[in-house]
Amino acid sequence: MRKKKLSALLSVALISSAASASDLLQAYRDALVYDSQFASAKQQRDAGRERQVQGRAALLPQAGFNAQASKIMGDTTNPLTRQPTSLDYTDQKYVLQLKQPLYNLGSFIAYDQSKLQVAASEVQFEQSKIDLALRVAQAYFDMLAAQDAIAFIQAQKTAIAEQLASAKRNFEVGTATITDTHEAQARFDLAKAQEIAALNDLEVKRNQLALLTGQTPDALRGLTPGVKLSAPEPSAVEQWVTNAESGNIGVVAQGLVAEISKLDIRRASAGHLPTVDAIASYTDAKSAFGPIPTSSSITSIGVQLNIPIFSGYATSSQVTQAIALEQKARADLDTARRSAAQGARTAYLGVQSGLSQVSALEAAERSSLLALDANKLGYEVGVRINIDVLNAQQQLYSTRRDLAKARYDTLVASLKLKAASGTLSEADLEAINALLEAR
Repeated sequence: MRKKKLSALLSVALISSAASASDLLQAYRDALVYDSQFASAKQQRDAGRERQVQGRAALLPQAGFNAQASKIMGDTTNPLTRQPTSLDYTDQKYVLQLKQPLYNLGSFIAYDQSKLQVAASEVQFEQSKIDLALRVAQAYFDMLAAQDAIAFIQAQKTAIAEQLASAKRNFEVGTATITDTHEAQARFDLAKAQEIAALNDLEVKRNQLALLTGQTPDALRGLTPGVKLSAPEPSAVEQWVTNAESGNIGVVAQGLVAEISKLDIRRASAGHLPTVDAIASYTDAKSAFGPIPTSSSITSIGVQLNIPIFSGYATSSQVTQAIALEQKARADLDTARRSAAQGARTAYLGVQSGLSQVSALEAAERSSLLALDANKLGYEVGVRINIDVLNAQQQLYSTRRDLAKARYDTLVASLKLKAASGTLSEADLEAINALLEAR
């Protein structure tokens, strides 16, 4: 039962038909629709866009309507005749008021701030798209590495099985010792254990990718055999650092925060200034008090001036607070620039190191393949023993596994380098997607 289950898992893990294989670009587009973090960022952006509408509202006319109806009941006494009078009447009043700000510096500054806040929301949304691209790429290549690990282990197990059969035949005819058989059997059992662990790791990585995309692919499209990875362009690290210091999304966002904080100082200072409003109102009042009901209709148009004189030092305190927060925002901007520069350097070194590692492992793969062929020939003529062949096989497949992983890590590092400079886009994913095997 265990062997059947293992065989079934293998058949699922290694399916590579075009119908079931997924690629990086499709995974990213699925994530744009499915990922909950990105959906949250999108709603946050939509909410941020309303800031400008709210900021403009303080500059537009404000209209209000007030209606009041009262029932008056009671007694009153005429001071001259000393005659009591019973009160029982209704009083109605309707007021329509229109107010248009003519001069309010604080409101104008708040409107300018609202436009910057909308821009900040858009920048933060772009950051969420970059983060999503990196998360999808990392999950994609993690699953691809796990998928490759199973293929390499299975190929190694097949080679070990052939070596085990050869050792058994040689032992039966007396040209080899039982030690060769035991060594091959031990390696075969170890390969089976590694296969089980690799299958479990593949399921974990598949679930991580499905958490982003909502899709559970049977297999992923791998890199085209022998693919050559290109070096970063531009080639100078300082150019990447310069681009990151100005174009990194985090730097741009923090720059907007600093500008908003600068306007906060002006808005707080505007609390010392007067405001002027144009006011128009219409009042309709009716009263049934006395023998003859009365009614009145009054229309008024005027200008209202409000001059703040003393607010208990609240305005001065708000200005001081705004100055401190503006200085904090400037310091945070410097921190963001330095972090972006460091991130660009780290990503650049990661790409360069990855390319060097890929080159070294490609050479190691060629050498390992030659060493395996030499050991097989030596074993056949009796100058090498079984364990030498087994070690050579293990070295070859370990090198191939490490080479595939190094290529994946280098591609992810190249995306991180683009992200650090603020230039990562779907086109970069398309470029990597073009390196994958055709459907």
